[in-house]
Amino acid sequence: MLSNPYLWHCLKKHIYILSGLGADHRAFQRIDFKEFNHTFIQWVAPNRDETLSQYAQRIAKQLTEENPIIIGLSFGGMVAVEIAKPIPTAQLILISSAKTKHEIPKFYRLLGKLKLHKLLPVTLLKKSNPMTNWFFGVKTIHDKQILADILYDTNPIFLKWAMNAVMIWQNEIIPPNVVHIHGSHDKILPIRCVNATEIIPGGGHLMVLSNHKNLNKVNTSMLNLFS
Repeated sequence: MLSNPYLWHCLKKHIYILSGLGADHRAFQRIDFKEFNHTFIQWVAPNRDETLSQYAQRIAKQLTEENPIIIGLSFGGMVAVEIAKPIPTAQLILISSAKTKHEIPKFYRLLGKLKLHKLLPVTLLKKSNPMTNWFFGVKTIHDKQILADILYDTNPIFLKWAMNAVMIWQNEIIPPNVVHIHGSHDKILPIRCVNATEIIPGGGHLMVLSNHKNLNKVNTSMLNLFS
């Protein structure tokens, strides 16, 4: 594996990983980072009315290495974009995410503008059910259980703030060195809305779990790192 020049490059860089909304390292449990210097960024409590950009600058204090490689999954990818805007990065790798507000479905942005999403009970969003499994693209019993655990453990205050922050996100700047990996069957952030570097056939929103074998076969810098 280490015959790949990019892998040697990665070994010299520190990799910072941002999981999805409320999730932690469990979302990446089928990806092996053992050979790389890596840190899973820990979510912190948001301040009231804090924007995604403001939050990202606070959480960026956990990055202590220069020119890092940042991997962001879903919501974590949007935070990673905001982190990468003011600092140089060796690589920004987004999985099942969005780079700008224009890659957020218009329906979500309309909900955010009308503040209708605030009417949704958070307790409903924290419960795993056939609908959430369908939206996230999980099919096996094991993957459904992982999703159920992640949703259960998500702080409701953080969940409500993050949903609002995404729906009113105003970013239009794409940082350099971006690799964007997206699933063709992503139902939360549909492929038609994003301009992806690589598309994983059949991949859903949680393809980092359910389609990890296909991810490893894609010949990109990000997936060479995971191979």
